[in-house]
Amino acid sequence: MSTKHVLLSATALGVLAQSGHAGTDTWSLLKQIDISETVTDTTYEVKKTFPTELRDGAIEVEITGYAVPRIPGDTVQDIILVSDMGLCPFCGSLDHGGNLQVLLETDIPSFEDGQRMTLRGTLEPVTDPETWQAAILKNARIVPN
Repeated sequence: MSTKHVLLSATALGVLAQSGHAGTDTWSLLKQIDISETVTDTTYEVKKTFPTELRDGAIEVEITGYAVPRIPGDTVQDIILVSDMGLCPFCGSLDHGGNLQVLLETDIPSFEDGQRMTLRGTLEPVTDPETWQAAILKNARIVPN
């Protein structure tokens, strides 16, 4: 899988540019992934159509959101990042913004659910036809404020 380096930012201000190429809000990019499910008597398949930026593989991104550890403990390496905490998916509500699984490059001390943070890492498309998960952020590092 090839890696392209494109600056994407999840700031509310929107579009940024790097080296003359326009960047896109990462949450908006994730919303562009189209997912459809096909179920027959003998098969199950989840088809995903990725935007141009992700179609050819992984890209470097920066994204801001609200973090929740996937597995509680003294240290955390696997988190879920949500775009907004209005009505979050952890409360059982389906009326919420996007969410993204994040694997941190290095364990960090545990933190309070819903902590706002900015992360930089490699956004990879998930092409597995048996899951609705469409992307994952790997080797993520916290960007200091």
